[in-house]
Amino acid sequence: MPLYMDVHKHVEGLTAEAVAGAHQKDLEVQGKHGVNYLKYWYNEREGEVFCLVEAPSKEAAETVHREAHGLTADEIVEVKEGS
Repeated sequence: MPLYMDVHKHVEGLTAEAVAGAHQKDLEVQGKHGVNYLKYWYNEREGEVFCLVEAPSKEAAETVHREAHGLTADEIVEVKEGS
């Protein structure tokens, strides 16, 4: 399955708790769309969040975010894992 990194920029009021809550909501919805959100990283100071996800398409990954909490990514890029 393709692997994607999505980027959320300029997230207002970003906190560790808010990101964890949004990720949990993704996990609750992802199965309906054949998506698997694996990890996330964030930078509170810059208001940025990065999500690593296995998904059949960019659109499926975005659908999960939209349905789970409405915070869609500014960019979604297909990536390959390296060492």
